[in-house]
Amino acid sequence: MKNSQSIALGRVDWGTVILYVVLVLFGWMNIYSAAYDSSQPMILDFDKEYGRQAIWILVSFFLALFVLYVEGDFFNKFSPFIYGFFVLLLGLVLVIGKEVNGAKAWFGVGAFGIQPSEFSKIGVSLLLAKYISSTGAKFKTWKTRIIAAAIIGLPAGLILLQPDVGSVLTFVAFIFAMYREGLSGNVLIIGLGAIVFGVLSIVSGAGSIDFPFAGEQSGIYLLILIVALLAIGSLIVVKNFIVPRNRKTLYWIIGISATASIMFSFSVSYIVENVLEGHHRERIYVMLSMPVEREGATYNSEMAKITVGSGGFIGKGFLEGPMTQNNYVPEQWTDFIFSAVAEEWGFIGSIVVIGLFVYLIIRIINMAERQRSQFSRVYGYCVASILFFHLMINVGMVIGLAPIIGIPLPFFSYGGSSLMGFTLLLFIFLRLDAERLSAFR
Repeated sequence: MKNSQSIALGRVDWGTVILYVVLVLFGWMNIYSAAYDSSQPMILDFDKEYGRQAIWILVSFFLALFVLYVEGDFFNKFSPFIYGFFVLLLGLVLVIGKEVNGAKAWFGVGAFGIQPSEFSKIGVSLLLAKYISSTGAKFKTWKTRIIAAAIIGLPAGLILLQPDVGSVLTFVAFIFAMYREGLSGNVLIIGLGAIVFGVLSIVSGAGSIDFPFAGEQSGIYLLILIVALLAIGSLIVVKNFIVPRNRKTLYWIIGISATASIMFSFSVSYIVENVLEGHHRERIYVMLSMPVEREGATYNSEMAKITVGSGGFIGKGFLEGPMTQNNYVPEQWTDFIFSAVAEEWGFIGSIVVIGLFVYLIIRIINMAERQRSQFSRVYGYCVASILFFHLMINVGMVIGLAPIIGIPLPFFSYGGSSLMGFTLLLFIFLRLDAERLSAFR
């Protein structure tokens, strides 16, 4: 056992470990700058965010080392129990959790808090990898698609009840891992189309387009009219230019697509206007440059973009960013940490940070492709997909290209749950990769 452990540790991708440490320490530097208090300048002052983050960094480093000593087969065999444990925590937090910013998503532990949603992605990644590898699922049947969707949807549904819409959206990332394992590219095309059509539904549903006799939902009815006209035009084309034996199938496809589009349009408009919390709706409207009623609703977004622009090409320098040091962006050390990076390190520093993340993601994908075990490969793609989604959305919302949905920048944003969650997610894969030449799976 000892010999096998030493062999496995010798095969750990230490380059990825070093990259992880660099990202974590650079993130800590920027948390220090964003939360800097001249009356409490010690970086290990535990009354300040940067001092508490030091504790989470040490805990995360310990967890990383611990995971590297766990047999990789453990994560395969016990993935259902790990998944079930995190689902149980998501259920418990709805009952005994404390409410923070309108969401009952935290377990309070003294001055600290643990957010189980940040760990649930580990459970989903492991069980999804277990299901796909043990069944050889290629997502060609509805059964495999439904089971995979259920694995992802159960924790996502519990998180939605908190409600934490931002964390729920990160579960979309798993579609990329499933695509690698055989999910049809048509699903991605349909998903992209749904996003575009959803945006059109939100904009039109807000009554921004006038249409006679339709009242506040004027835009929705105009959108539906366009869908109907496109369907009629498609039917005419099929009738006149397609051979008879293929017409019936195409008629059904056009009819189902048009009906689904109309139902989807109504449901998106209804959910945004009647189900989402006001602050979530405002964030979507701000991202789409739509008018909002509450004064100051666009403040965070506007200040973040101004802060990014303030950095210029080379940045203002460490602890020298005027927007950052004067706290123009509320709680900048959390979800808006990238704006502090952009102001103090400039365009050059921002590109370096993004480049490090992209390099890490590409490195993980390359590592996933060299796995002999399908379980390890699927899990590796889940890790890469989650990191990519968080990077894309977090940076996008800071520069105004994505809604402000409150998801952290991995290894950078302040918070123990986020840092520990991403650390465990990554180092489980590093352990699996270290055993890629073994036959334990």
